[in-house]
Amino acid sequence: MEVHDYLRILQARWKIVAVTTVVAVLGALGASLLTTPIYQASTRLFVSTSSGASVNEIYQGNLFSQQRVASYTKLLTGTTLAQRTLDRLGLSDVTPSQLAGKVTASSAPDTVLVDVKVDDESPERARDLANALSDEFVVMARELETPENGGEPTARVVVEQHADTPVTPVSPKTKRNLALGLAVGVLLGIALAVLRDRLDNTVKDRKTVEELAGTGLVGTIPLDKERQEHAAIDFQESNSGSAEAYREMRTNLKFLDVDNPPRVIVVTSALPAEGKTTTAINTALVLAEAGHSVVLVEGDLRRPRVSKYLGVVGDVGFSTVLSGQAGLEDVLQPSQYEGLWVLASGALPPNPSELLGSETAKHVIDHLRARFEYVIIDGSPVLPVTDSVVLAAATDGALLIARHGKTTREQLSRAVGNLGSAGAHLLGTIITMTPNKGRGAYEYRYYYESDESAKKATAAASAPVQPGPVAQTTGGRRYREEQNRPEPYRPEQPHRGGQDHDDAQPGQHYRAPQAYTADPAYREQAVPTAVSRPVAPSPMQGPRNGSVVDPGEQR
Repeated sequence: MEVHDYLRILQARWKIVAVTTVVAVLGALGASLLTTPIYQASTRLFVSTSSGASVNEIYQGNLFSQQRVASYTKLLTGTTLAQRTLDRLGLSDVTPSQLAGKVTASSAPDTVLVDVKVDDESPERARDLANALSDEFVVMARELETPENGGEPTARVVVEQHADTPVTPVSPKTKRNLALGLAVGVLLGIALAVLRDRLDNTVKDRKTVEELAGTGLVGTIPLDKERQEHAAIDFQESNSGSAEAYREMRTNLKFLDVDNPPRVIVVTSALPAEGKTTTAINTALVLAEAGHSVVLVEGDLRRPRVSKYLGVVGDVGFSTVLSGQAGLEDVLQPSQYEGLWVLASGALPPNPSELLGSETAKHVIDHLRARFEYVIIDGSPVLPVTDSVVLAAATDGALLIARHGKTTREQLSRAVGNLGSAGAHLLGTIITMTPNKGRGAYEYRYYYESDESAKKATAAASAPVQPGPVAQTTGGRRYREEQNRPEPYRPEQPHRGGQDHDDAQPGQHYRAPQAYTADPAYREQAVPTAVSRPVAPSPMQGPRNGSVVDPGEQR
């Protein structure tokens, strides 16, 4: 790893470092506050020998004293002297071993001075123990250095400095502990951040997704908490970061294949809760914003959500047509958004995979392709079930959703493999719920919210358009209150008596289809409105399947 890799990790996981540092500092502070204060009293001893008359004798005496100092430091920390000190003070709550553990004796090299330090919780008792210990050692050294047959001791020890009552405790050292806690917390936090990054196998960047999927990244959708309450974005009035991300994705979709751009697209994901339904809805809406006729198909026949989010009737729809209980014209519903139609899921079938893989499902998709410029299908997750795999094989391809920081590399690879094994074409991938970048968000808000002239121009250019009345569903048939409701395009079919008119020829144009009604007089009044959009021949040749479209319908 290089330096910029560590900087990236710290930028992404600074919370781990911060939390670890705070915990370490608080731990050090707590340990300091909970530790009992310890006071230290110190005395100093001087060791000497009897002086000789000559320089050589004096030198030999100094060497002897220095050797004695090294031995005396051991005696000062022994239990024998500790017992004599306790007996002198009359203390019974402390054992000789405990007192010996509180005594520290040291001497500077090439000197005859011995520093004695005694630690205790009470400053007064620490003073008394240090002084008593020094006095007892003077007596003990005289006894040890005096010959058995009497005479002068070979070495003499005197107390050069007695102990005073200590004022400041030597332990705990709060400032030192806080500094150590800060240093340990930062280092430990960095180590945990690097370890967490190494163990994190979720997808978070373009490079990883493109390597695993083997195709390009079509779009990156930022996290928008408003989408949790309202899945659909009103693109006519919204210039948010999410809206711009979908507009960018719309442009990328058109350039996936310039000569033959995909028109029937399945939106799926590896697992649930990765944002596929919200992405499918807003993909359809952003295409409709550009003036295209779009139908959104609720292809998830296990946990449908599109009809709930868009407020359409979900009891009849895709499954109803596939089971032959109604025609396609009977269940198509206009949404509240201009240019967008919805084919709800219908009743939940016991065999979704079989229905979606049937020939009838392919005929329905082909008919929708002939009628609309774009068909967006919200499919089921790929790993739990095979519904989306079956649908993707019968369409132009699939867009695979990967949730930032949740979808793992293994899950994405398995999803790509499942689609490839069925012969489905993976158009690209989309990363959803990416964290909002502060700098990018600021620049965007600055451009659209700070410039008053731009706001006025945008408001004038995007005057609100009153949507037409919504068609009602009565007994499985749709009735229109007015005829000015924008509808999806379909090939223009001139009236030829009782013949079937689904075979659009090259060079013909789209027209807005009239709403279905059982009243023949109403249908006679319907006047086709031609527009200048040529369409290729319809893939559905010959008579229509009765389970797809009502055979008695005439256009």
